[in-house]
Amino acid sequence: MRNAAVTPAAMVTEAASRTGLRCAGRHVLAIQDTTVVRSEGGGGLYLHSVLAVDAESGAILGLTHASFLSRTQGKKAERRSKPVAEKESQRWLDGTRRSAEVCRSAARLTVIGDRENDIFQAFADRPAEADLLVRAAHDRALEDGGRLFEQVDALPVAGRAELDLPAKPGRRARQAKVAVRFTTAQVARPRNGAPEGPKSLAVSMVDVREETPPPGEPAVHWRLMTTHAVTNAIEALAVADLYRRRWAIEQLFRTLKTRGFDIEGLLVEEEAPLRNLVMATLVAAVTVQQLVHARDGQAAPGPLRPITDAFEPDDQPLLEAFCAKLEGKTQRQKNPHPKGSLAYGAWVCARLGGWTGYYGKPGPIVMLEGWLYFQAAKQGTRLHASYQDV
Repeated sequence: MRNAAVTPAAMVTEAASRTGLRCAGRHVLAIQDTTVVRSEGGGGLYLHSVLAVDAESGAILGLTHASFLSRTQGKKAERRSKPVAEKESQRWLDGTRRSAEVCRSAARLTVIGDRENDIFQAFADRPAEADLLVRAAHDRALEDGGRLFEQVDALPVAGRAELDLPAKPGRRARQAKVAVRFTTAQVARPRNGAPEGPKSLAVSMVDVREETPPPGEPAVHWRLMTTHAVTNAIEALAVADLYRRRWAIEQLFRTLKTRGFDIEGLLVEEEAPLRNLVMATLVAAVTVQQLVHARDGQAAPGPLRPITDAFEPDDQPLLEAFCAKLEGKTQRQKNPHPKGSLAYGAWVCARLGGWTGYYGKPGPIVMLEGWLYFQAAKQGTRLHASYQDV
């Protein structure tokens, strides 16, 4: 980790090159977000990541981009008059640009961000091959003098549906009954901070509101701004379903932090080796999440992901040897997935991590334990082979 030849950028470039190979012909969602690595008052070290996900199946394809951000002060220290290129906000534009480069073989690319990604310049400078889908944070001025939120709030309900919401801290997984509204709008360029460019941008606005939340639960309300064309309620709900996939990066950060690799507990004081270690851990956390998603096999539409998404081709014999040892006599103790599939490897890691095959589904912590066990065994077999050669 202290080798000067080892850099976070090189790790991300290698990971992204593998991701790019998995994107061909797919509708890819590039989901970006930022998490804290080490907090220091109003500042600290932050990690911005972009995760590629298959829009149809939800399969995790890998990283497209990741970078570190050092804050010496809180966000409020920034002046609104600064251009985006001089702000922390530039990371969202960089993530979009880099994702377009990595996913150039994709049939379609949609970059998804939360409210911090609601930046006029992100829409103005987006690559032509990338769509944007952002949760709106600002009630933006419109070209005709109106306001964006007022325009969509005044609309009648266009349709209703049930939306599956994943669990997150403070909220259980549930089905939310939502009402949807949509409109198109010409958003005016802000007066502060935006360089010369288009005076307005055409966007679609999708408003998703939960009508009857459970007692004590806040209602879900998403205002989604996108470059996708939205002409009916079905297309509006499809946009909401794409945004729902954003939970994948929250799960990635959960695996990276206290519920998994615990990067917040690292005692490395020097920043260069700390960055190297955190970036290597991010790559490993993506692998763990790929295994978690693959655990159900054919639960998702489309063909099974290949085992090479998370393992080296030479790992197959060791996986099969572990599988033969772990399988029991009952059908529920057998690996139900075909050899060579990622689901097959996920079953092995889950069993190595302590899952019995009977109760519940193995989560990221169990999968992490099993994956670490497998990696240690892999190193042991290599040492044994080299000893025999000697």
